Amino acid sequence: MRETRDVFVTGGTGYIGSRLVPMLLARGHRVRALTRAASAGRVATGATPLIGDALDADTFVGAVRAGDTLVHLIGTPHPSPAKAAEFQRVDLASIRASVTAARKAGVAHLVYVSVAQPAPVMHAYVAARAAGEAAIHDAGLRATILRPWYVVGPGHWWAVALIPVYAVATLIPSTRDGARRLGLVTIGQMLRALVSALEHPPAGGVRVVDVPGIRRAQLE
Repeated sequence: MRETRDVFVTGGTGYIGSRLVPMLLARGHRVRALTRAASAGRVATGATPLIGDALDADTFVGAVRAGDTLVHLIGTPHPSPAKAAEFQRVDLASIRASVTAARKAGVAHLVYVSVAQPAPVMHAYVAARAAGEAAIHDAGLRATILRPWYVVGPGHWWAVALIPVYAVATLIPSTRDGARRLGLVTIGQMLRALVSALEHPPAGGVRVVDVPGIRRAQLE
């Protein structure tokens, strides 16, 4: 029988979070979603909205409980090289705030959506996410880090045009590893990987799930 969990989600009204929260509720988990006051009405029915600032741990640390699973989904929409400052201000600051809250509260498991690395492009984005991973390691938390490169789904279909390029790259020994590490995942695959990670936490330490692992994830 599946164990139900108390889940605290940051970014629960975003591209991934707005799809993940209803899935978690349907599977019997209890979900609390951190949100700004202006977005509280967008939190999925059945989840408990909690007002706070994801960039400031002091505004939500009291709402995080010992034993929670904290899922961190905050990030800059439509990342591009022009948004380097925003990656530091939002992406990195928010995961550091979540790590602080998780450590103080004594959460059971932190789930973090990072990014595939190393990568030949998007250096500032990768650097911010790598720094977020480092914060998790430094805090000594039990965690799962998922490393997608690009999540294909509604509003994010343009990357489908690159599938033939990936197919060729996987046939060439010098580019095969990079093509696999930086491959595309669908929104469905990403959601299954998140739910699977949440329901099956690592025994301890930090577990990293790369693109092939995200694609392989299945639900019971």
